[in-house]
Amino acid sequence: MTQAATLTQQQLQRVLDYTRTRRHYKRNRAIILLTHYAMLRVGEVAALRYCDVVDTDGEIKTETTLNAAQTKGNKARKVWFAEKIRVELAAYVAAHKPKQLTQPLFYTQRSEGFTANTLTHIVNGIYKNAGISGATSHSGRRTGLTNLAERGVGVRVLMALAGHSNMATTQRYIDLRPAMLKAAVELV
Repeated sequence: MTQAATLTQQQLQRVLDYTRTRRHYKRNRAIILLTHYAMLRVGEVAALRYCDVVDTDGEIKTETTLNAAQTKGNKARKVWFAEKIRVELAAYVAAHKPKQLTQPLFYTQRSEGFTANTLTHIVNGIYKNAGISGATSHSGRRTGLTNLAERGVGVRVLMALAGHSNMATTQRYIDLRPAMLKAAVELV
């Protein structure tokens, strides 16, 4: 099975531009960017609740801990939110005020939380309709990890951010881009 495509910044911008033309723009934009900037699995995005991203003062958290039921492998893990995803989450939360902080962050028209499977279909459809070949719901995660590796972030840090317990798993996520190879040979 082929791996999900990693996106260039231009391709990600094309996806975001496409979402702007569709219903549920802020929701879909936040979902896509959570996979890219927080490197969350789509199932983890589906499992998010408002209380995972919003503190009791209504501010967007800088980090959260996903409980075992929210993650793959049934292991709780810490997730960090960079400033750019906090801005996106703040815009989404401002437009979609929760009745209760324990309700799902992203929900269907029936106000129920998405299943991982349904959210996978939505994300895959967004990539397909934006014309990004080979992109899947896992592309954001792979892109985020590859971008960090390209900037010299060590594999142990990437492993922690991805929530992997095996370094070999993390290494499979990282695409070797020509710029990375060029930068490496310049170190000689």
